[in-house]
Amino acid sequence: MTTDPPSTTHALKKTAWAWAIATFFGAGLGKPGPGTWGSVATVLLWALFAWAAHPSPLILLYGLFLLIAFALFLGIPAATIVARESGRKDPQFVVIDEVAGQAISLLFMPANWRDALLALILFRLFDITKPFPIRRLEKLPEGWGIVLDDVAAGLYALGVASLLRIFLRF
Repeated sequence: MTTDPPSTTHALKKTAWAWAIATFFGAGLGKPGPGTWGSVATVLLWALFAWAAHPSPLILLYGLFLLIAFALFLGIPAATIVARESGRKDPQFVVIDEVAGQAISLLFMPANWRDALLALILFRLFDITKPFPIRRLEKLPEGWGIVLDDVAAGLYALGVASLLRIFLRF
């Protein structure tokens, strides 16, 4: 009887719920730029909800808070599990962090394509460039570091988008 080497066995182990959430149901498997696919999926989900349900701004806000809570409370442990199972510190295909950050950047935005595009561009800009102190958050352990740097990028994007809308009447 032969057995697989531990590394092969380890590589095959996947916790299904964690991989589904961490990749945001496959959005993180998109190429190129899985993070952008995760962000776009979040904006499209927000837009679909706004278009299909015609919610009041308050209901739209509650929907975003639910998505953010989902991304944080299930995303941090899912990102930890997937990082361990893949053997990578911060796998690119883990995009639940982009979901959290992108949803934060959409808070208080009117449901229209212009504001959605502004939130998307600003979030991706801050997520990629990681201005101070965002890069420090990456050093937090496992899922915490994977997710919380994008939460900070989302807060930056929300702040800048809000200022642009106020001062430029965008």
